[in-house]
Amino acid sequence: MSMTYTAINFSEKYTLFSEQWAPKVVAQMNDYQFKIVRLEGDFIWHRHAETDETFIVLDGELRLDFRDGFVLIGAGEMYVVPKGVEHKPFAAKEVRLLLVEPCGVLNTGAEGGERTAVNDVWI
Repeated sequence: MSMTYTAINFSEKYTLFSEQWAPKVVAQMNDYQFKIVRLEGDFIWHRHAETDETFIVLDGELRLDFRDGFVLIGAGEMYVVPKGVEHKPFAAKEVRLLLVEPCGVLNTGAEGGERTAVNDVWI
């Protein structure tokens, strides 16, 4: 049996969806998923008690608010939010983002609510 080797093209993957705040899984490594997502506007305050969360900005500028400050992440930059740290993403204009986090992590953490996206949607 022959193996097919194909690189994941982020630009192509982004043409497959237009929803905001709805991460899509593009790959998995061990127990970690790589999720692309489109963000625009304000999200909710939340935390992930059991895991760190990695934000890698592919296009645009993301502001991560914390209760005592914020960090700006531009295209080609990343930031790791430590587990248990409350944060709130904000994007004035659409941001294309790659998230790296363990399988099963909900985008709203334990907060839940209407902004909770369906988990494990592969594209």
